[in-house]
Amino acid sequence: MTAGAPKTAMVLAAGLGLRLRPLTERMPKALVKVGGKAMIDHALDGLRDAGVERAVVNVHAFADQLEDHLKARRDLEILISDERALRLETGGGVKKARAMLGEGPIWVANSDYAWISRDGFGAVARAWDPARMDVCVIVVPKERTLGFETPGDFTIDAEGRLTHRGEATSAPLHCFGVEILDPAPVYADPREAFSLFDIWMAAQQRGRLFGVEPDGTWMQAGDPRSLAAVEARLAQAGAASQEAPAEAR
Repeated sequence: MTAGAPKTAMVLAAGLGLRLRPLTERMPKALVKVGGKAMIDHALDGLRDAGVERAVVNVHAFADQLEDHLKARRDLEILISDERALRLETGGGVKKARAMLGEGPIWVANSDYAWISRDGFGAVARAWDPARMDVCVIVVPKERTLGFETPGDFTIDAEGRLTHRGEATSAPLHCFGVEILDPAPVYADPREAFSLFDIWMAAQQRGRLFGVEPDGTWMQAGDPRSLAAVEARLAQAGAASQEAPAEAR
């Protein structure tokens, strides 16, 4: 927990999860289990541990299932942003939830990730500096990731500023979809449905797109193959933890 980090988060859970079929033919992607826990609970647990007190979750497919699941949580105030009628993409989802999110900086987290890390989201919370940053996102060297299909997303300079690979064929860092951002540019965008990637690229042009590299292994469970690989990696880490001497845990 870091005093200067936001206490409010947007959790993006309105995706259709088409690549995870057949699992997502009967449930939302956010409720698919990895490591014995629904994907969205990995995100919510990480945010809670970073000091978040309120989470706004957008819903679309199988929305009733997701709402019922979230009612069981008592450790966070959870509000629902209803996108049953129309999915608004990541930026549009944040914009629609403005009244619940407020005007100050917020966390934004995707809901299809898992990680093995001592620090969790703490590196982002500590790095956040609204005087210099519009966005601060987790980035991870490709060799410490699992389940990512892109050829890498960003390079980072000595001050932590990110540059997208653009037309390059690869980049050393994968973007892990957890960030703190100033939502003002999102709210000001005239479009109804749009991607936060557009907001990031505008921040990059202003020199205000930053990244941090936390410790550990960071994983995405986007399809059945990567889901199985993530499950195996979590099980391996759990077994290693049980075998370690108590003083080493």
